[in-house]
Amino acid sequence: MTTPFVDVQGITVKFGGLLAVNGLSFQVRRGTIHALIGPNGAGKSTTFNCISRYYQPSAGRIHVDGVDVTRRKPEQMAALGVARTFQNLELFGELSVRENVLLGCHAHSADTVGKLLRRAGRETQELVDHLIERVGLVHERETPARQLPFGHQKLLEIARALALKPRLLLLDEPAAGLRNRDIESLDRLLTELASKEGITVLLVEHVMQLVMSISDRITVMSFGEKIAEGAPREVAADPRVIEAYLGKGAAHAPH
Repeated sequence: MTTPFVDVQGITVKFGGLLAVNGLSFQVRRGTIHALIGPNGAGKSTTFNCISRYYQPSAGRIHVDGVDVTRRKPEQMAALGVARTFQNLELFGELSVRENVLLGCHAHSADTVGKLLRRAGRETQELVDHLIERVGLVHERETPARQLPFGHQKLLEIARALALKPRLLLLDEPAAGLRNRDIESLDRLLTELASKEGITVLLVEHVMQLVMSISDRITVMSFGEKIAEGAPREVAADPRVIEAYLGKGAAHAPH
């Protein structure tokens, strides 16, 4: 059996008296798309923040490509080929789309923004233009990030994450705010990243249309614990999953 690219082993996270994640374990296979889903407050983003090293679990271990990263700092993860987007956007609002993606190419540099922009070579410029085209923002490349619709800001974050040339891409609600045609484009992009480029994708997402379409495997959380795991069809038919989502209203149940 091949070694999983991401191996989460029994992590627990507490915030004061609140048990946000309780003994969670799951594995993500290399070059696949794995979704982490569940009702609001299930512990998904907390888990995400543990893997990307923004939160420290009180128990458990996390391995990425065989490396124990449980004690790594967030800024050390990029060197392992890990890139992520955020539920709450982390863009440079006054900079253009091109400039934001360009900065993603230099995540390891301590230079100022101005120096990085002036030093960018032709190869880097071509990569930036390619990534902007891939996420469908060609006509907005010179637009300041803050002027973009929210959904397009999410796409810009993906382009900037891809500028790191990641092996593991962590996406926190990438479809939030996107129109149907943008979701379809995102579907094609993520499928291509995994199937053609071998990038491992782990996403937290509420848009079930996207989750069920692209995921190779799904882990379902509720109240900080894993309640189900498997292929999309298996998960959608699981009574525990249906019950968890029906608690939020039938409209949110996977289908």
